[in-house]
Amino acid sequence: MAIAGPDGVDAAIQAGVDLDGSPIPQEMLSLYNEVMDLERQRARSGVLKSMRNRVVKTGAKHFDQAALNQRLVEAGWDGLKAKEIAFYFS
Repeated sequence: MAIAGPDGVDAAIQAGVDLDGSPIPQEMLSLYNEVMDLERQRARSGVLKSMRNRVVKTGAKHFDQAALNQRLVEAGWDGLKAKEIAFYFS
């Protein structure tokens, strides 16, 4: 199974297989689905905040700290917070 893009992992989970094609244990799938169901029910604080959180989480995999911080500021969001720097870049 070729996995790419932001929805690739979701497709693999839905298919019940890992990236190497091996089956994901049912207990893991059940817990994952339970937690995701709970998350779908959680009230949100705003789209812009959620977007920024996703940009930071994923952007930290693709940009260095200075570049991500600059891109956030240029886009109109606050720069990286100390806790984000500690978590993603330390």
